[in-house]
Amino acid sequence: MTDWQPPTVLGVDGCRGGWLGIVWDGSTTTAVFHATLKELIDDETAREAVVIGVDMPMGLPDEGARRADRMAQRELGRRASSIFVTPTRSALAMLTQSQASAVNKECGGPGVSIQAFNLRPKVLEVDEIARASVGHGGRRLVEVHPELSFHIMNNGSLSHSKRTPPGHAERRALLGEAGFEVDPASIVVPGRIAIDDVLDAAAAAWSAWRVESGSARSLPDPPEVNSDGIPAAIWV
Repeated sequence: MTDWQPPTVLGVDGCRGGWLGIVWDGSTTTAVFHATLKELIDDETAREAVVIGVDMPMGLPDEGARRADRMAQRELGRRASSIFVTPTRSALAMLTQSQASAVNKECGGPGVSIQAFNLRPKVLEVDEIARASVGHGGRRLVEVHPELSFHIMNNGSLSHSKRTPPGHAERRALLGEAGFEVDPASIVVPGRIAIDDVLDAAAAAWSAWRVESGSARSLPDPPEVNSDGIPAAIWV
């Protein structure tokens, strides 16, 4: 009889230099970095992952705001600002922030901030992969949000910002308690991968593990589906 092996999952966070992945095989974490998301999920180390949790919107709205974003903001409370409202597909087709903001308002959504617009290339990169995977079997790609993951781990709001040393320690301790031991110092690359990128990718892997085990829930439940056919929900 073959010994049962726990399934592997992958948590992904976009960072300045590309994409950072944390692979979790049920006992250990392994970091993987690539310039593109496709390269990352096709990496030999990550190829066995049955669920891939990505910290980036999937399922772009046709108009207005996604229920997923609003529900996640309400759940996070005082840390709601860590979740931006996903621009509409029409807004993301624009080449400047001012154009995107104007189009998004025309589509019934809020203005698009500089911070949200700067994520446009990565949002569109994820969108291309997510659209290609609709209706196909194999590995499951889900949207997660690390700050919401940490909120669930902690049973409430965290005390410190993720970009401060106390925030790093707080989040690393929560991951350790969950069995996800990571050493950011061994992974950080100045100018490309920051400490909070490492911790966020590990939290994304934690949520991917919950999805695989059936203990996660989606915001909303069931997910919204817009014209792109991609289920729009944040899994926690």
